[in-house]
Amino acid sequence: MQPATTISVIVVIILHLLFLLLEMFLWRRPLGRKIFGLREDFAKASAALAANQGLYNGFLAAGLIWGLVSESLGLDILIFFLSCVIVAGVYGAFTVKKIIFWIQAFPAIIALALLTWSQT
Repeated sequence: MQPATTISVIVVIILHLLFLLLEMFLWRRPLGRKIFGLREDFAKASAALAANQGLYNGFLAAGLIWGLVSESLGLDILIFFLSCVIVAGVYGAFTVKKIIFWIQAFPAIIALALLTWSQT
């Protein structure tokens, strides 16, 4: 795998670990509320849902890490998990905020493009 491809996948991993941190542990704190633009009462009421969402982001990061370290199935694993990230980012852009596309889906699109181009 080319260094640029590896770096782009690592960027997506880091983003999803940050999403996990924000959604699972900082959702109700001032920083989390500021980042997501939440009122304190809404953050409190939705904390369990956010934690669940954060856990899923952690699973996406774990899958991408698995893909990077797997010798036999790494390419297929990376394609699958990057595709999942893209679908989640596009869905979030349509249903929540358009910026989600640029923060979540776009980095994964770049990583997937580099991954597929490096295989040709």
